[in-house]
Parts: sequence; structure tokens; C-alpha cells
Amino acid sequence: MTKPPAASAQDLIETALRHSRYAQRLVHSDPMLREELLAQLHTPWTAQSMQAALADAVCGDETTLKTALRTLRKRVMLRLIVRDLAGLADLGEVMRNASQLAEVTVAFALERLSAWLSAQYGQPVGEESGTPQDMIVVGMGKLGGGELNVSSDIDLIFAYPEEGETSGPRHISNHEFFTLLGKKLIAAIGENTPDGFVFRVDMRLRPYGDAGPLAGSFAMIENYYLTQGREWERYAWIKGRPLCGSQYQELAAMLRPFVFRKYLDFGAFSSLRELHGQIRREVQRRELDDNIKLGPGGIREIEFITQVFQLIRGGKEPALQTRSTLEAMDLIAQRELMQPQAVAELRKAYFFLRNLEHRLQYLEDAQTQTLPGNEGDRQLIAEAMNFADWNGFYAALNTHRHKVTRHFEQVFAAPQSQQQSHPLSALWQGHLADNEAVGQLVELGYSNGEETWQRLTRIRQGNRYAQLPETSRIRFDALLPPLIQVAAGFPNPDETLERILKLLENISRRAAYLALLLEYPQTLSQVARLCSTSPWVSDYLTQHPVLLDELLDTRSLHTAPDCTRSRAELRALLDAASGDTERQMDILRHFKQAQVFRLVTQDLAGILPLEKLSDHLSDLADLILGETLRLCWQGLRIRHRDEPRFAIVGYGKLGGKELGYASDLDIIYLYDDDAPEAPEIYARLGQRINTWLTSLTSAGMLYDTDLRLRPNGASGLLVSTMAAFENYQQTQAWIWEHQALTRARYCAGDAEIGASFERIRHQVLAQQRDPLALKKEVLEMRQKMLDAHPNASGQFDLKHDRGGIIDVEFAVQYLVLAHAHAHPELTRNAGNLALLKLAAELSLIPAELAEASRDAYRHFRQWQHALRLQSAAYARIAPEQAAPFVTSVRQLWHIVLGEN
Repeated sequence: MTKPPAASAQDLIETALRHSRYAQRLVHSDPMLREELLAQLHTPWTAQSMQAALADAVCGDETTLKTALRTLRKRVMLRLIVRDLAGLADLGEVMRNASQLAEVTVAFALERLSAWLSAQYGQPVGEESGTPQDMIVVGMGKLGGGELNVSSDIDLIFAYPEEGETSGPRHISNHEFFTLLGKKLIAAIGENTPDGFVFRVDMRLRPYGDAGPLAGSFAMIENYYLTQGREWERYAWIKGRPLCGSQYQELAAMLRPFVFRKYLDFGAFSSLRELHGQIRREVQRRELDDNIKLGPGGIREIEFITQVFQLIRGGKEPALQTRSTLEAMDLIAQRELMQPQAVAELRKAYFFLRNLEHRLQYLEDAQTQTLPGNEGDRQLIAEAMNFADWNGFYAALNTHRHKVTRHFEQVFAAPQSQQQSHPLSALWQGHLADNEAVGQLVELGYSNGEETWQRLTRIRQGNRYAQLPETSRIRFDALLPPLIQVAAGFPNPDETLERILKLLENISRRAAYLALLLEYPQTLSQVARLCSTSPWVSDYLTQHPVLLDELLDTRSLHTAPDCTRSRAELRALLDAASGDTERQMDILRHFKQAQVFRLVTQDLAGILPLEKLSDHLSDLADLILGETLRLCWQGLRIRHRDEPRFAIVGYGKLGGKELGYASDLDIIYLYDDDAPEAPEIYARLGQRINTWLTSLTSAGMLYDTDLRLRPNGASGLLVSTMAAFENYQQTQAWIWEHQALTRARYCAGDAEIGASFERIRHQVLAQQRDPLALKKEVLEMRQKMLDAHPNASGQFDLKHDRGGIIDVEFAVQYLVLAHAHAHPELTRNAGNLALLKLAAELSLIPAELAEASRDAYRHFRQWQHALRLQSAAYARIAPEQAAPFVTSVRQLWHIVLGEN
């Protein structure tokens, strides 16, 4: 079967021209345009080809400048329209070319106009800096996003760095100069001359709108957004992008905190919901239901959906600060902020609606998004959208619009838990008599209704509540009734509600967190469950309320950690904040808190065994140590090499991979570098790492560290060479230091140094020792530890008492130090449970006793962990509960160390 011949350029042009009366007028008005179109139809425009076309034009004054700009527009628009309608260009090319046309013409006109104006008045000079100034032109809206439509106006903002004066003999103020320049630029681009216009220019997004100055200094702009900036202006500035001007980065850095909050900003839901409500009321008033941009299910609703997630999370996740709607959709899908299927439907609708928007505008080069009313144009639009008739096209359009509306309403659905309609609202508002309120609480299940009622009354009558801004108080009032109800459903309602109230009081001044709980009512029951189960978790959530965000996606909350993915995610966040030390320190802290919170929810849900939990917490510490080392090295002012020959070694719980939620890190620093400056540089690196780990910032502290296990302890050097470390371990270290070495491992930094450490560790542990002398040292150290932790409580201390955790650990350490010379496999840092099993396999202890001791150790750690989650001051239980396990451990102690 032969392929049909490809359509000729002439045929493609004729077919396309049927659907654009504007294009028809262009080719009929100028035969040269038709000739160029025939010759260049298969060659898309680029920014470079547009710039070349203007460079060839004669532009000696403002009149010829306007002619050159408008001539270029005709050439670009004709080829773009025909390429699109002929199926040679996709939506990306259309939006890109329209945006490039605006950028190129604005930059070209500004360059010429600035030069002509400077010839009259001289160059503007900054009053403070004394440096030449130029005007920054910011493209807003679709132009800023590189998504301009073919017959759009362009939203611009004019800014300049400093006040001052021009340098010429006829000097004027910088403000006057840039205002005059701005007016000339608007005329050059937007004035309707016999050749038409380039783009209509809209300046209403500038500070103070039409009433504000046409061009503003950085100081004026910063003050405006700091004191008067409104929510819709944050929304608009998401797409703000420089078209020209040398100092835009300073302006962007200044405005970024206004647009993207440092923390998650769930208040964006209500502000954008309100803005959309205003738009929808205007649509109804003006009967604009057929407007595919502003009407139901239109382009604006898709943009609102993507931008609300950008406003909420952009401050925390820099990737979401993209100006592109399509890129933002991809990121929303990747992060599963919406279901991927929903995002896919929004993408399809966006492509359909934007293509339709262009075909509506191709008809007459009119800035319209309204469907035509006459039958002829309807048929043209249907055909241009590849439908046989209007009915088929209109059905497809409505399918897309209905999907957009459904997704919009799911994202922006108003919270249901409005306090006025809740059955417990009268109780919270104090409209009930005391005895009625207490009775209602008791009926709900509260065991101490009187005390709970007094607690609620104290909050409602307290200064903190009275001083809340009105918006926050409304949200607080909406949250309390359902929280009282939810807490009542748990076995310990009084304690649960008290913990929730502490959390709410802590976040009450942070409107965004109240908004999160209100916008996502399903989080209330999760918060209550966590608070009910563990006071430690409740306190952790209260200290770090940013973690409330983690409750929104239960799938990721209960997904096993992926270290590779976590490292990539953390590194991307840290690198995006390069140069901002405080921000990077906070990123590390927030990342650790989020990972710990995910682990604790899995722990409480019973899906994470304690051994696995400790592994994950240890892996997390390794990851954070590695990234901290990397950043601290990059931050050193003086470095003698690209990568440091430096490593971090973990001891104790970190070394043995038995970290708990609040464990500190026992670490030492080692290096292997012969450079003469190495000792000083690595000492500074070690100090810097410790500062990053232990500093208390607004986001909390990363880890408490203990560096006393380094050679010579607290009196020794902060960092040691590998040679010094090896010599110390072989010739000077105490037995207790070799005991500690049994639970030590390389954690982060140079892998070769890590391998050297493991070699030294093995050699030291495998030394042949006098069993009696070793036993004496171990027993003396055990007695010292026992004396340092007296227990007169009558309860069994799981860690310190005889027959507890430390006895198991000391017995294992003795087995390693006494027998590793004959059984080198004992030097493996495999953990106490695995080493007990190995000792039995090597016939060093009876197999049955090894298994009983393993069981005891596992139970002790689980009880210890459970008590910490209950915020117990000491890890102690009833002696009779521990008795069977204590017996096994004492037997182990007797067999290994010969002492009863």
C-alpha cells in the first residue's frame, strides 16, 4: 500500500488560512509575507532568528523602532499561526514563540530607548553605590511562565535599584528617568499605529496598581510588599521573571520570602479559594460561562490548582518555585501531592484548553477566550480542533471542563468542620452551664470531666486565645469541637485531649498549621491517635509542628525508608540552599525530624521491629553525618584539596547500630593526610561539624554529641591521624577503650580511611590477652558503672541493674576480647544478638543459654524503648516481670566471667 503524498507547503497554508481571518489579512496585505511563509514554513522561529531580524531593521528613532517591532510581529505571528493550524507546531512551540517575541521586542526596544534617553539626560547613577543603574523589566503572568498566548497582553513591572540622578548636563532624578523610559517602552510595544501593535501592555500588577508609580526603586518595592502585599500578589509573583536588567537577582532574592513562606503555608488554600470565589461571582455577573479561561473548569482553575501547591510548599521545596504550569504539574505528580491520574487529566485538559484558546484568537487576532456564538465560526473552531462538527467538539470540551471542576473542588473544598455546625460547639464556646458541660464530657467518655472542663475554660478565657488574630481564632474555634470528640474515642481521653491542647496552644500563633488541620480533617484523628499512644511523640510533634504535614500522605508515612532516595532528596534540598548556612542547618534538622517521625509512626503501628528501627535510625545518622561533613568542608574558607581525607567513626549505640529516637552520637574524627597544613584544617573541620550538629537553631538541634572516646579522651586532640590512632590503640588504650572498640564502625567520610579503621580495629580486638587480667579489668569497670547508677526505687533498672542490658553487653565484649585471637570472626560488628549466637556456635557458651540471653536482651530493649515512648524518667519495671530474663543473664555472666 503506497503512502499518500505529503501535503505541499501551499496546501498546508491554504488549509490553515481558512481558520484565521487575521492570517488571511496579513498575506493579502503584503505579498512578501506570503513568499517568506512559503519558503520558511517548515522552519520554526527562535529567539536568535527574531533578534537577527531586528538587527537588520533600520531604527533611527522611535517611529522607525515601532515599525520594525510591528513588522517582526506580523512575520512571527503569520508563520506561527499557519504552522500550528497545519499541525507542524505543538503547544510548546506556540507558547515559546509568543513569549520569545515579547522578550526580544521588549529587550530591543528598551536598549534603543535607554540609549536615546541617556543621550539627553545622561546615565542614571545610584545615590548610595555611585554605580550606573538600568531598568529591570519583570514579565508577570503567562509571559513570566514562558506560556504566553498568541494574542495576549503582557503584564509588566518596572523596577530600578536605587534613587539618584542622571549624570548628564540636563540631569533629572532616577525616578523621572525610569518613569519616562517606561512610558516610551509601553508606547513602543503597545501603541496602536497604522502597523498595529506588538503586545498590549498591562501595568496593573505593579505596587499600588494604577495608582502607584510606573517604575519603583527596590526600597519602595520591598517596603510595599513587606507592609501591604496581598495574597493575590504572592500568587502573581510565582511567575515573575526578568526580561532584561542587570540586577534582577537582587530583586528576586528580596521578594522570595514574600512569595514563598519559609514553612509550609496551608493558609494559601483559603486565600486562593476566596480569590477564586470573587472570580466566579464576576463570571456569573457578566455571564461568562463560555469563557474557557475564567469560566467553570477553565484554564484559571488549572493554574490555581498547581499554584496553591507551589505557595504551600515552595519555600520548603525550591523545585516547586518553577514558573511553568506544566513543570509544576509534573512535580505535583512526582511528589504525589495529587493522584497521578488526576494530574494526567489536568494536563490533558490544559493542552486542550490552551490549543482552543489559540484557535479562538487566530480568528481575528483578538484577546478572547470566549466561545463564538455564530454557526460559521463554531464550525471553523471545531475543525481547527480536529472535530467534524461543533457538537462533537463541545462534548469533548465539556468532558475536560467537568474533570477540571471536579479536581478543583476536591483540592479547594471548604472545610466541613465549621464550629457553628458541630454538636460540641456550644460546649467549647461556653454556652452551657458548668454542670451541663461536665456532664456532656463525662457522657462522651472523659473520666475527669470537671478537670477537663476547667482546662478548656482556661484556654478560652486566657490571654493567648484572646490575642489571636481573628482568622486564627476562627480556625481555632472550628478545630476544638471535633478534637474534643475525636479524643473521646481513645482509651485515655483525658490525657489524649491534654496532649492535643498543648500542641494546639503551641501552634495557635502559626495560622498555617491551624489551616492544615482545618483543610485536612482526616489529620485530626491521626494526631489524636499519636498523642494518645505516646506522650513522647506528642511532645515531639509539639516541638516540631512542621511534621503535621507528614500526616497528609499515609502511604509515604508507612513506606520503608529508601536510603539512596533519601540521600538524593536531602542533597538536592541542601544544594538548592547553597551559600545560606542557616537555611542548610534547618534543612538538615527538618529532614531528620521528618524521617524520625515516619519511623515512629511505623513503630507505633507495629510494623517496624525494634532491631530494624535501630538500623534505620543509625542509617539516618550516617546519612546526616555524611552530608554535614560535605557541607562543612565546602564552607571552610581555606581548603588544600577538593575532597577531605577525613572520616567519622561511631561508637556506642551509633557504632552498634542500636540508636534510639533521642540517642546522642559517640563519635571520633580521623584523617590521613601528610600536607603540613592538614592538622589545622581538619581541626577546624571537626569543630565546624560539631557546631553544625549541636547548635540550637529555630528548627531545633540535630544531635547531641560525645567526643570523649577519642584517644586520650577529653584532653586529647579533637581529630587524630590514622597513625596516632593506631599507635594509641596498640600501646596506650585502656581495656575499657577496647571494650568500646567492639561497638565501633566507620560511618561517613573517606571510605579508604574507613577501611583502615576497620583493619586497625580488627588487629586490636584480635590481640591475645591474659584472660585473668582481662576479667579483672572488665569486672572493675562494671562495678564502677554500677556504683555510678545506684537504684533504691525497688524496681528493676533495665539498663544498669545486675542481670540487665549492660551485663549482656559486657559479657559479649569480654567474649570478643578474650577469644578473637582464636576466632577472628568475633571481631565483626554484628550486634550483641548476632555475637551471642556466634559465641554459641563456637562453643564458647551453651547454645540454650545464648538463646535465653538473646531473648532477655531483646525483651529488655523493647521494654526500655516502650518506656521512653511513654516519657518515663527511668527505664524501670517490676522485678517480678523481669525475673525470668534476669536469671538467664546472671547465668551468662557467671559462665563468661565466673562471678555470681
